[in-house]
Amino acid sequence: MAHPFETLTPDLVLDAVESIGFLSDARILALNSYENRVYQVGIEDSEPLIAKFYRPQRWTNEAILEEHRFTFELAECEVPVVAPLIHNGESLFEHAGFRFTLFPRRGGRAPEPGNLDQLYRLGQLLGRLHAVGSTRPFEHREALGVKNFGHDSLTTLLEGNFIPKSLLPAYESVARDLLKRVEEVYTATPHKNIRMHGDCHPGNMMCRDEMFHIVDLDDCRMGPAVQDLWMMLAGDRQECLGQLSELMDGYQEFHDFDPRELALIEPLRALRLMHYSAWLARRWDDPAFPHSFPWFGSERYWGDQVLALREQLSALNEEPLKLF
Repeated sequence: MAHPFETLTPDLVLDAVESIGFLSDARILALNSYENRVYQVGIEDSEPLIAKFYRPQRWTNEAILEEHRFTFELAECEVPVVAPLIHNGESLFEHAGFRFTLFPRRGGRAPEPGNLDQLYRLGQLLGRLHAVGSTRPFEHREALGVKNFGHDSLTTLLEGNFIPKSLLPAYESVARDLLKRVEEVYTATPHKNIRMHGDCHPGNMMCRDEMFHIVDLDDCRMGPAVQDLWMMLAGDRQECLGQLSELMDGYQEFHDFDPRELALIEPLRALRLMHYSAWLARRWDDPAFPHSFPWFGSERYWGDQVLALREQLSALNEEPLKLF
């Protein structure tokens, strides 16, 4: 059977945008997105719009609208975020079986790895994000946990025959050992789940005119605050300690942080490693994935994954980062 996104042609994209009252100039540019499909669409006598078409059957309408409400809440509190456009009182639209949302176009560049001045400002931005996120929970979005990001990911990989037979015993063994250790640390570490970005890598914190803004809240969910912080760090342990200090100096101007959560950095990194492989596996029926990730399934990829999980297991037994 054809994948649903195969029917999302340029003409359908233009028809969808025009179906709610915008007049396109027929210019369309596909942007770099795999989970959903995102296009820049030219608009007559106006700035182009960004049209995001949601992956069918991933989120319920309630979960998508909850993401939108969170974004609007951030914007109302003057947190710089790219929020969906509201048109005729709505932010989620449907055309030809696809749900889509429109955004204003706002470009920018990702932060420079290890730039301490930028990390201070990113900490301020994330503190403001979490100050809003901590005021109430999500009702329609799952929380990040060891089961859904760890055990369920392993089940997907083992049952889907994605791992070469020659590496299957090694991968399964180290993955189960790693998840056991992750569960131990999770259980022993006090933490509070709040509404967070959920996929806060540097590419989702864009800088324009010396100001940072947040983009792409598609993965927002409940989880520990440190999940949105650790991906801002880069380099060896000593470098990360200095970066963490700058990040937290900015963060704690706007929101309190429980330093005990730092013990979750390596468990969260482990879960992200496993979840990423499972994400590729779950999306393999989408033609964009075999085309863009041809190395998935190769012995080299899975050999590297076995090594990465072993290194991560070792990292879990080291002393966590600390604030000074």
